[in-house]
Formats: sequence, structure tokens, C-alpha cells
Amino acid sequence: MNKTAWLILANGMTFEGTRFGASGEVTAEICFTTGMTGYLETLTDPSYHGQIVVQTFPMIGNYGVIPDDFESPRPRLSAYVVREVCAEPSNFRSRGRLDRYLRDSGVVGLEGVDTRALARVIREKGVMNAAIRDTLPDDLAAFTADLAARALSSDVYAVTSEKPFIVNPDGKKHVVLWDFGFKGGIARALAERGCKVSVVPAGTPAEKVLALRPDGVLLSNGPGDPATYRDIIASVNSVAESGLPVFGICLGHQLLALARGAATLKLKYGHRGGNQPVRETKSGRLFITSQNHGYAVDASTLPPAARESYVNVSDGTCEGVDYADVNAFSVQFHPEACAGPQDTAFLFDRFVKNMEESRHAAQ
Repeated sequence: MNKTAWLILANGMTFEGTRFGASGEVTAEICFTTGMTGYLETLTDPSYHGQIVVQTFPMIGNYGVIPDDFESPRPRLSAYVVREVCAEPSNFRSRGRLDRYLRDSGVVGLEGVDTRALARVIREKGVMNAAIRDTLPDDLAAFTADLAARALSSDVYAVTSEKPFIVNPDGKKHVVLWDFGFKGGIARALAERGCKVSVVPAGTPAEKVLALRPDGVLLSNGPGDPATYRDIIASVNSVAESGLPVFGICLGHQLLALARGAATLKLKYGHRGGNQPVRETKSGRLFITSQNHGYAVDASTLPPAARESYVNVSDGTCEGVDYADVNAFSVQFHPEACAGPQDTAFLFDRFVKNMEESRHAAQ
């Protein structure tokens, strides 16, 4: 029988559940995602580094573990909270059960939790620190006070590649994918469009990026507070100033905005899931997007040469920016949408077109 454990929130609320996956105690920021499918992509998305992820959909694991669907080689989240884990997955592609996969990956799991109620708490109170442990503390008030005071964070440098590598070496257009915790679907989307993709670590300085002589640079997604990555922001600005076509996604969108003089802010509970509606400001057209972020660009701080291109329908936050003074654009959502809708995959085509036009202009 699985062992009982407790999820303790920094606001003093507690939720009882049973363990699955790896054993151990966890302290991290808690957030929720609304995806009905794509739990494997969620588990292996490096943007969840250092977080306890709550899955609102009631049954998870029903199609097992499928390595071909992973977004990175292994999970980076701190813990996984679900209502029910499927004990008998059914899918011809499955290579195992979720419980065993999390155990082998060292990720703590907690099931039997009312995740809908938990999501409502996070939505109303905001993301907060939380802990998973076997027993409730003797002094719950003192424990949660200490929990709330802890400075917990996610880190790009914990999830970025250790060294450069190339995807699709025979591609005709050369893209540097600046790896702040990139999802594999981004590299695949570029390769499908005939691009050679040079993946470089987060700490790569601008001069080394430019020395690769790419046709364009893609700034990837990733975890953490974008404003804390000052060296990366400076390097991103240098690359943007070079005139190369630049495309930012998620954290890359935020880093580009900071590099051009805008500010970012932390959202109350973020946008996580494959059903996030955005509106294109120029046309008014609506798109359903896949998202995973806790920070956003403050549209009121955008410089004069920047135009807000997409807006979140639910809360009005900035979802995209076009820049007139540099050859760059960015979006907060994931156009590769793994897993999720393919509504905005055309943005990769726009990036490829920018590279082609820039190459022709230079000849």
C-alpha cells in the first residue's frame, strides 16, 4: 500500500494524499497546469524546474510513458501532484507506467489530492511555497511561517545544455537556438523547416553566438525570474543590435523585452496549459495556445519602437511584441505546442522568412 503524505501550503492549508514515484521530502513553489493531455511534455519541460506541479485533469498516466514525446531527456520539476494515477496504462507506444518513471527519475509524486480544490486555492491566493512530507509538523503555524519566508527559485543554468550541439546538420538555413531550457519541439519545428540548429548553452556570450555566423537566433523558453539573468539580457541585446533576425519564445520573449528596455512582472498564478486564448492586436483574430510561464512583459513599459502584437484574452497581459528598431519579434506562448494546439505554428515560418529576407538583403 502506498504511504500517506501531506502537501502543506505556505498559507497553512494542508492536503492529504498517498505517495507514488520517488520518496523524500520536497520544498518548492507550487503551481497548476490545466492540460487535459500532454502530461509527458509537462513532466519533461525544463521550464518547470524547481516547482511542484499540480495537474488539474483528474486522471494522469492513462497512456503510459512514451519517450518519443519527451521535451527533454528527464524531468526537471520538484514534485508532481495528481488526483489519480492510472495503474494500467493502455497505448501501443507506451514503454512503462508513470509511477515507475517518476521513481526512476527521482521525482516525488502525490496522488489522491483534490486537485480542483487545490487549483482554486492557488488561483485565488496566488502561487506560493509548499512542502511535501510524511507527517504534519507539530507546530504548523511556525512551519508555514518559515515556509512562506523561504526564497525559492528556478534556474536557467540548472537546465541548460552543458555544451553546444547540432540538430539537423544538413539544414540549409543556420539557426542558433539559445538554450535557456528549451523544449525539444522547438528544435524539431526548426529542423522541419530545413534549418540547421546549433544549440548553445545559456551562458554563451554574444560574441560567440555571432561568431557562429547564423542566419537567425531563437531565444528559448526556460524557468525562473527573467530579470535576474542580467548577463544573459546584455548578451541578448548585443545580438539583437547586430541586425540578425531574432525570435523569442516564452522566457526568450521576456529576455528580449528586458534587453530592449521594458520591464517584467510576476503573475498571480501564471498561465500553464494547452488552452490559453490570445488575440492578435492587428487583426483581432483569436488563437488557442499552449503556455507555461509565471512572469510576463509589462506592456506599459515597452519602448516606442516596440508594438504589442498579441494579448491574453483572459487577463489582458502581453503575449507578443514586434520590434521596429531591430529585426526581432517574440511571443509568450509556445507555437510548437507540444502538447497543444497548432494554431500559431506559422510563427516559425515568419522567422524563416525573416532569415531569408535578411540573407538576400546582405548579398
